[in-house]
Formats: sequence, C-alpha cells, structure tokens
Amino acid sequence: MKVVVQVKLMPTSEEAAALEATLRTVNRAADHTSATAFATGKTSRNDLQREVYSALKAEFGLSAQAAVRTVKKVVDAYATLRANIKAGNLGPPGTKRRRKAESKPIAFRLDAAQPYDDRILSWQHDAATVSIWTTAGRIKGVRYTGHPDHLKTLREYRKGESDLVHRDGKWFLVAVCEVPEEPRFEPVDWIGVDRGIANLATTSDGTNYQGRRLGRYRRHHARKRAELQAKMTHSAKRRARRRARKEQRHAANQNHKISKEIVAIAQRTGRGIAVEDLGSIRDRVRPRRDQRAMLSSWPFRQLEEHLRYKARRAGVPVIAVDARYTSQRCPRCGHTERANRRTRDHFCCRRCGLAGPADHVAGVNVRNRARSAWVLVNGPVPQRT
Repeated sequence: MKVVVQVKLMPTSEEAAALEATLRTVNRAADHTSATAFATGKTSRNDLQREVYSALKAEFGLSAQAAVRTVKKVVDAYATLRANIKAGNLGPPGTKRRRKAESKPIAFRLDAAQPYDDRILSWQHDAATVSIWTTAGRIKGVRYTGHPDHLKTLREYRKGESDLVHRDGKWFLVAVCEVPEEPRFEPVDWIGVDRGIANLATTSDGTNYQGRRLGRYRRHHARKRAELQAKMTHSAKRRARRRARKEQRHAANQNHKISKEIVAIAQRTGRGIAVEDLGSIRDRVRPRRDQRAMLSSWPFRQLEEHLRYKARRAGVPVIAVDARYTSQRCPRCGHTERANRRTRDHFCCRRCGLAGPADHVAGVNVRNRARSAWVLVNGPVPQRT
C-alpha cells in the first residue's frame, strides 16, 4: 500500500533563497503551461509537452526533467478538475461555481508544491541529506529531519515522486512510500466502533474517546478567527489561515491516536473492526443554525480513513455496517424505539429494561451487525440440489 512520509528540510539561508526562487519559477512556468492547455484544449501529457517543452526550457530556464514534471503537474490538475465536474462537486451546469472553474485556466500559487523524481532529487539516508535541483543549479547536502519511524519507512520503502512544499516559512519534502501489507487474518470476533461528536469514538468494549477537549479547542479557535476576520487586514487573514491549519493538524493528531490504539487492540486480540456506514450523513441531517459549524467540523470521515489504512498495514479486517437505529435498538431483546434513548448519554430499553451509556450500546449493536454481515459474506456458497 502507498503511504506518504513528510520530512522537514533545514536549508541554509542561501539554499532557502534558491529553493524559493525555484518554486516561483516552476509555478510561473506551470501558469504558462496551463494557459496553453486551456487555449488549445490539449490536456494529454504528450500533446501538451510538445506544445510547451521548448518554451519551458528557453524562457523559464528549466532543466529537461523539471519541465517534464511541470507539465505533468498541470495535466494532473486538469484531470482533477474534470473528475470534480463529473462527480458534481462543483455543482450542476450553469452554476456560478462551475462556470468560474470552467471559464479560465487553472492558476498556481507562486509557492505551490512542485513534484520531483529521482533524476532531480536524490536521497542520502546515512547522512540525512538530499541533493536537489534548483534554477541556480544542483544543491547538495541539504539536511533533513523527521520522526524516527518516518525516516525508517523512507529509507526502506520510498518509491516514486516527492513533493517540495513551502508552508509557513518552513520547507518539507513529502515522499511516496510503497509499504508491504500484512496478510489479513480471519477475525475471531469484532470491535464495534460508534462515532459521534461529543464522544469521538466509543467501542463495544466500553472504551470511550471523548471529544470535549477537541470541542473546546475548536471553539477557542473559532472565536480567535472571528476576531481576526473582523479586522479585514492582510496580516489578519494570514494569521486566520495559519490558525485554521493548526486546528486541522490538532484534529488529525487526535484521530491518529484513537485509530492507532483501536487497531493495536484489534491486532492483539485477533478481532476485526466494525464501523458504521455514515456516507452522505451531512446530506441527510438538517442541523439548527447553531449546530452547523459543529457538524461540518466533525472529523468522522478522517477517523475511518485512519482506521482503514492502519488496519491494512496490520492485517486487521475492517467492515462497514448499516448505521440505522444503532443507538435506539436494544442489543439484548432487539426492541427498537426512539424512546429507548431518553437522553443523548443514556439508553434504557422500554421492553426488557437494559440500561447503559448510549454510545456503548451503539458500539455493541455495530459489533453484532458485523458478526452477521461477516458470516453472510464469507459463509459457504449454498449448493443446488
């Protein structure tokens, strides 16, 4: 499976200046390439490269391989635009957002990331340095650092392109690694995971990962962003974007911790992981005005993605089950009624009297549905007589 590893570059002031000038040059070249693609309608790699290759080398001073990578970046951007239009992510034909996207060439920020391959970027893992192409020539011995586990993955499994990223005054390399997967085992049972807003995740074992701290953290940043947005200055907007990225990193870190612990427990006990199928949930619910921000910032999809890719690496099976009535159904007698869940936190069956934390009961129902679904999918095919 493919994973990405990010390491931090530590260039000198002269090296940083060369890297910054390189990003500006290649992104101006990408704008030129994008304008050509829009005017000629040629968005395939070979056709577009024949149109602009000579100009990228002569007018912008790019090397042969840097020009090829720049063309590929533009081709990928137009492919992504077509995919978003086809999927309806930009709205139906004639909407303002879709007309805006289709009426002009794709533009690239001056500090947008630039892909590198092994011909213009080489890694020296023992010395923890890289040799990288710039418009000022090849720069050797640029130091990098990162988490020890990431550096080990980078050394053993790196394969493919790496992206040079400039963010908040810091330099990063994001490398693609092809990591082998463990063979998936046959689970002896399942861990049901109920996801929510107040409690980010609750397992059928009764483990509860609360979201109160994350909620307070988000509300704090929301107040600060509102204060910055009221000022309407360039500095305030820059600081607001920085706060938004910081908040996203914090939420992602929480999801990493939760998913890592759940997968480790499942691997150690030989169980699989069952999650609710929450697809299109934001289209199905109609929250109040004061709940919209909370619902839109609910990171349930990211938590599932983290669970799935960590489980793939560990060989743990993951299954998605029907999410309907998991918090209203009694796992003992099967009675389903809205009144079973009197409050958000408490469950009490109106028929048999089973009571407990509502999210724990939902996790148990998810686990029970996974047991039935796994037997149904992996059972023997009935033979016709």
